[in-house]
Amino acid sequence: MSDKTHETGTDQIIKPSAEIFGPGTISMVLNVNGILQSIEMEPRTTLAEALRTSLKLTGTKVACNHGACSACTVWLDDLPVAACGILAIEVVSRKITTIEGLGDADHLHPVQKSFIEHDAIQCGFCTPGMVMSCAALLARNPHLGVEEVETAISGHLCRCGTYPHVVQAMLSLSAEQEADHG
Repeated sequence: MSDKTHETGTDQIIKPSAEIFGPGTISMVLNVNGILQSIEMEPRTTLAEALRTSLKLTGTKVACNHGACSACTVWLDDLPVAACGILAIEVVSRKITTIEGLGDADHLHPVQKSFIEHDAIQCGFCTPGMVMSCAALLARNPHLGVEEVETAISGHLCRCGTYPHVVQAMLSLSAEQEADHG
C-alpha cells in the first residue's frame, strides 16, 4: 500500500498529492513580454483569457476557443502555442510573448513589415497568430522555402484566404535577409 492511500474495509481513499486551487480566484504572476504581471484569476482561466481580460493585451485573438484555428497563437518559451488551450496557472514560470511584445507601431518586427508590404493582412483577425508563427519560423530557420512557410501556417484558419500573400511575404523577407547577410 502506498503512502498516498489507506484502506478502510474494501474501499481505498486516495489522498491528493498536489495542491488544489479554486474554486475562487488566486494570485499568480505571469512573465509576459519580459514584464512580470500580477493577476487575480480563477484557476480555470485560459492564458488567452488572462491576456485579453486581465492584462488588456487584445492582440491575441480568440476565435474558436478550442485550439483549432490558431488565432490565439503566442510564444511560450519562444515556441508558438494556442493560448486558448492552456491554463494561465500552468505557465506561471514560463516566458510568454504576445504580438504586442513582438513589435509596436514605432518598431515593427520584420515579419509585421513584410505582411504589410505584401498585403498579407485582410480582416486582421488571424493576422496576429500568423505573424507569431511566422516570426518563430524565421527565428528557427532564416532560409525559407514554400513548404516551410506553408507548414508554419497550416494550423491557421484565415477566412479571407490570405495564405498566398503570407507565403510571399515570408519568402520575400527570407530573400532580403539572405541578401543583407550574404
